[in-house]
Amino acid sequence: MRYVSLVDLGSNSARLVVFELDLGKGFRLLDEIREVIQLGAGIARNGALSDEGVARALGAVRTFSDFAEAASFPKPRIMATSAVRSASNRDALLRPVRAMGLEIEVLSGEIEAAQGVLAVANSFTLTDAWVIDLGGGSMQVSQMRRRACVSGSAHPFGAIRASEQFLSEPDPPRPQDIEALRNAVDRDLGSVLARMRSEPLPVIVMGGTVRNLARAVQREAAYPWPQMHGYCLDGRGLERLIAQLCSLSVAERAGVAGINPYRADSVLAGALVLQHILSEADRPNLTVSAYGMREGALMQEFLPAPHLLEDVRAFHVRNLAWCYPQPAEHNRRVVDLSHQLFEALSPLHGYGAPEAALLAAAATLHDIGKTIGYRGHARHGEYLVAEGMLPGFDHREQALLASMVRYHRAGRPSGAPYRSILRKGDRRLLEQMTVCLRLAEHLDRSRTGRVTGVHAVIDNDEVTLELQADGEPWVELWETRKQAPLFQSAFKRRLRLVVELA
Repeated sequence: MRYVSLVDLGSNSARLVVFELDLGKGFRLLDEIREVIQLGAGIARNGALSDEGVARALGAVRTFSDFAEAASFPKPRIMATSAVRSASNRDALLRPVRAMGLEIEVLSGEIEAAQGVLAVANSFTLTDAWVIDLGGGSMQVSQMRRRACVSGSAHPFGAIRASEQFLSEPDPPRPQDIEALRNAVDRDLGSVLARMRSEPLPVIVMGGTVRNLARAVQREAAYPWPQMHGYCLDGRGLERLIAQLCSLSVAERAGVAGINPYRADSVLAGALVLQHILSEADRPNLTVSAYGMREGALMQEFLPAPHLLEDVRAFHVRNLAWCYPQPAEHNRRVVDLSHQLFEALSPLHGYGAPEAALLAAAATLHDIGKTIGYRGHARHGEYLVAEGMLPGFDHREQALLASMVRYHRAGRPSGAPYRSILRKGDRRLLEQMTVCLRLAEHLDRSRTGRVTGVHAVIDNDEVTLELQADGEPWVELWETRKQAPLFQSAFKRRLRLVVELA
């Protein structure tokens, strides 16, 4: 076990994150401190860091360093991006930080882009994509091929810089100011946009501005899933939000649901840049990444080169289970028995590998709520799945997983809280997969592994489950028979159990 402290000195905010990790096995966020420093304020006008911005940044660095030292965490690795990189007077910040016994890594645009791609490669199942990191001072546009960064370029359209240069006065901005920003994006990114049109890969966007925009769109639509990572931000929703923001002053934008007041002065510029890229690249939507440069740096600490997870989905399921550990043998048996039931009942449900993978993930996570407490552990587990990070799964899949965990022991699953993001037929899927999980749980109810295998004999009106057992599984039979009504509802067959002793 070891700890990693990372600091991102951005144009708008500075953030310290501390991770606990077991190399190659699992990691978790232990703590974070965020300070709004607006280090990039004024860069677009005079090319230099302001005295006030430097003072705020130094205060944040001192705070982060003191926290790490007091808590016996390692000295933080401090990474600075566009604001420091482009400032003519960056030594005004670097020298006093060096006097504290710390160093600031000033990342080039190419390195910043590569770390963003590394974050995407380890948090999505994509192999190829366009990756945009929209910061406060600059915007990195990268192409990911075979999970590696093959090109990356920095552009002067971070939300703060673009706002100061094009939209600072009057308030709200005039149509001609908005058009000037769009024309500038066209001039600077023309060749990139042409490539994006000719290579129609998914567009993944990271950064606080896009998360803030997505949160506002989610609030307006009463979106039911709490996580931001993997959210598909529809271009039409973004256009509606832009139309609203364009009519408001900065003070009024701060009151829009989902908009962080600290970003009210810059969020419109970021929205206009993204909307123009989507329009010119002929994309209907973009996907939000909650992972960014910091997580790319984390992967460099967590994994050997080339710092790539072998299986993104499988790792993040294991990682969530690692964060909330439960007895491994019982978990292994429930995973195994649920898979045997899935296979045995396949003539009735007709599902394939994607659904089998969802069931396996739910079986792995079914008991994590016991970390909070036994009573209500199914509800606790649903909460942990919903609030925890499961990169590689879309929001629909995560909602199904949370519901399966919620009903793995009792109750009738419906997916009602998440209905707006589920598909037609998902209620049937949820009910049938939950039956497989629940039967597997009860077939190891004594947690002794007495039931070792399951076969099914399927008739027109009945399913006989033939249980291979090493001893008389009295409690397993007692508990599993109680699930006959749910089984019949899901599979339209009566449930019968027989035991074959070894």
